[in-house]
Amino acid sequence: MRFAISALSIVCIASAIGTIVSQNAAPINYVNQFGAFWAEVFSRFDLFRVYNAPWFLLVMVLMLVSTSLCVVRNTPKMLREARAWRENVRESAFSAFRYRAAQEGLLPEDSNATIDRLEAALRAKSFQVRRLNPAAAQSATPSGNLSAPVLVAKKGGMGRLGYIAAHLSIVIVCLGGLLDSEIPTRVMAWYWDKSPVQLSGLTHDTIPASGKLPQSTPSFRANLLIPEGERSDLAVLSQPTGAFLLDLPFELELKQFRIEYYNTGMPKLFASDVVLRDKESGETRTATIEVNKPLIHDGIAIYQSSFDDGGSALKLQAHPIVGPTRKPLEIDLNVGQSVPLRSAQQTLALEISGFKAINVESIGEGEPINEVFKDHVASVLSPAVNREKTKLLQNVGASFNYKLRDEAGQAKEFHSYMLPIELEGSKVFLTGVRASPDEQFRYLRIPADDKESLDEFLRIRAAMNDPELRRQASASFARAAAPEPMRPALAASAQRALDSVAEGGLNNLATVLERSIPEAERERAADVVVRMLSGAFWETWQLARQRDGLPRLVSTEDRQAFAQRALTAYSDALLLEAPLLVTMRDFTEVKASVFQVTRSPGQATVYLGSLLLVLGIFGMLYVQERRVWVWASDAQSAGGGVRLRMAASSPRASMDFDREFSELKGVLEQAPSRKPS
Repeated sequence: MRFAISALSIVCIASAIGTIVSQNAAPINYVNQFGAFWAEVFSRFDLFRVYNAPWFLLVMVLMLVSTSLCVVRNTPKMLREARAWRENVRESAFSAFRYRAAQEGLLPEDSNATIDRLEAALRAKSFQVRRLNPAAAQSATPSGNLSAPVLVAKKGGMGRLGYIAAHLSIVIVCLGGLLDSEIPTRVMAWYWDKSPVQLSGLTHDTIPASGKLPQSTPSFRANLLIPEGERSDLAVLSQPTGAFLLDLPFELELKQFRIEYYNTGMPKLFASDVVLRDKESGETRTATIEVNKPLIHDGIAIYQSSFDDGGSALKLQAHPIVGPTRKPLEIDLNVGQSVPLRSAQQTLALEISGFKAINVESIGEGEPINEVFKDHVASVLSPAVNREKTKLLQNVGASFNYKLRDEAGQAKEFHSYMLPIELEGSKVFLTGVRASPDEQFRYLRIPADDKESLDEFLRIRAAMNDPELRRQASASFARAAAPEPMRPALAASAQRALDSVAEGGLNNLATVLERSIPEAERERAADVVVRMLSGAFWETWQLARQRDGLPRLVSTEDRQAFAQRALTAYSDALLLEAPLLVTMRDFTEVKASVFQVTRSPGQATVYLGSLLLVLGIFGMLYVQERRVWVWASDAQSAGGGVRLRMAASSPRASMDFDREFSELKGVLEQAPSRKPS
């Protein structure tokens, strides 16, 4: 029993972990939640799939065996104890009882009348009563004396069934849990000679027979992703080294996926309108599957698990980040697809990995900023957003994820919002980048122009990558800012500043200043260089507009602020280390529903075990065994007559039994006593 309790404690702790930590999620989710180190540690102990971890299943089996042996060994003894009357309890044990009472010097007829009243009172209190005549009482003891009781009563003996039911429930729940675990599937996969496969690149026609489980699989918990307007009969059963594809006895078609949101951006309701076609009978039925409202068919439950993108069609533009050209490349691509992008220097593969049509975030000024958005959108490449204030939750539009993969297979992942977002009083386009899935996105903030587009920034970027235009802008700045004798020197200095920024951003310019100017004069020189750089950068923008047939802009405070943000964004864009910036012009959303398909043969078993556990606990707590003995003997030491003694026992002291025994004691003491003369 001690071993079973220890095993039960381990199972309870593991189950608590499995309840708190989401199970069978994508590995990157755990990396983001716990960090790379702890995610690896927890993964080694299978805490992300704890209910099917080998050590957990082993503990379950050991607890099942141990508790079963306890039940088998102790049940007959407990049943015998419940049925036993314990008629051989002698009067000499009277003083050992906590509950006891006595009446001395009764006449024989009075003692018989008292015993009759006690018997009636016990029966009125639902006791089972057995009355022994003197001969039976004498034969009840090995010595043949009259120390055996003349009246024996008991009730609550079946409370021991509570102990049996509670322990038996543990056995039944463990058995049901093992039936619903991966053990039956693993055994059948071994028997059928099946092995997990990698899903990437597989189609319905190229699935190997070794990776496909039949419809007779005894138990499973698989996932089924179906885009709107499509159908499927294959579910994915994830494994540590791959996945099995499970052949379902029906085909499920998703007609429409519906979703509603709270004003916080959390999903309020998502439901799927489906059509189910049975393969064997050809029967067709329509249903709506919602969260906690599954569709049950042929013993298989279909739950609404979550939702995903079903291959939305995106209209994209790939803008060059390097070189003087700014002509974008138009690309039409669906989520999950990829396309090669070739240039003179290299070939990249553009992969669309994700899409969200709605992004509700906390931004602006007012209340404390939303912690998730603070970590998600706060720029690392450019100055951080104001993390202390925010306004109201609002939908900031669509976003998508894409990867740029080089010929060596190395990829960088990007996350880009379609519409500009207002941060700290200005509208910016956010584009995040990370080199590996275990990193957080670092966001580049690109200022939006008056038309809320990227046109002006891209025009400035292309101009900054044109050496001839930088030279012309430096000369134009010098003509406007200095008299004739000083113009050549000022133009040369401005061009060196622009060239330094074009080569390595503002950090490169700072490095040049540190190397060429003494520390004592560095602060004053830096102030001069910043003003010179701002003026030359403004001229670069205006010459770029004139080259494109647009008029020069009148310098205003807002436009100067835009130029400063564009300069910062241009500098930070060099840290992206990517030749292209991909943006989204339009999209056609295709929703997909994620279903969880389960066959749980142990479900009824677990319910039965849970019911037995409840009954067992109530039996142990509220059905209390109580026993009463009454002895009649000659009261020689009291001067003759008959002495009645009554004793009672109960496993636990309680106020109810205290009151009950007090009433029985009152019945005993009501008998008239006679003092012999």
